Amino acid sequence: MSSASSSERPSERPSERSSERSSGRPSTRSSDDQALDQIGPALSRLRRRAPASSKDLSHNLVLNVITDAPGETTVGGLAAEMGVAQPVASRTVAACIEAGLLRRAASQSDGRRTVLELTEHGEAERDRFAAEQRKAFLEITVAWPPEERLQFARLLARYGADATAWSRERAARRD
Repeated sequence: MSSASSSERPSERPSERSSERSSGRPSTRSSDDQALDQIGPALSRLRRRAPASSKDLSHNLVLNVITDAPGETTVGGLAAEMGVAQPVASRTVAACIEAGLLRRAASQSDGRRTVLELTEHGEAERDRFAAEQRKAFLEITVAWPPEERLQFARLLARYGADATAWSRERAARRD
């Protein structure tokens, strides 16, 4: 027996039904517009469904930001990259240092600055997080054809890289 309600047409997506419900008539918006409108909610659902604790998620974010940074990372730079206030980044860094994931070091380009580096344990945890995320991705997309799974993975990675570049460009224009 299907879990779909009798009023649900099999080819409909939840977003299409909700637009019809709110107005009482089918949406005049194109299916492309409806799909694009679902990007934000879909990314939010991805974040909520991550197979990790909130502490793991914040640690993973910090480890990835530091690893992906084009140069040395300070607490201030980390805060800007994460889009949080410096005190929030400082608390998160302190928790990562306490967990043995990060260490503070003198900048190689300016000895007066303190930068953040991953420890061996931090590298291992980053690898563990990545393995957990890959496992979840493979389980979630198990019914997908292999070429679609790979295409989505490549496009999602590209989106992440482009979003980072876009965010950095915006921050540079504000400064």
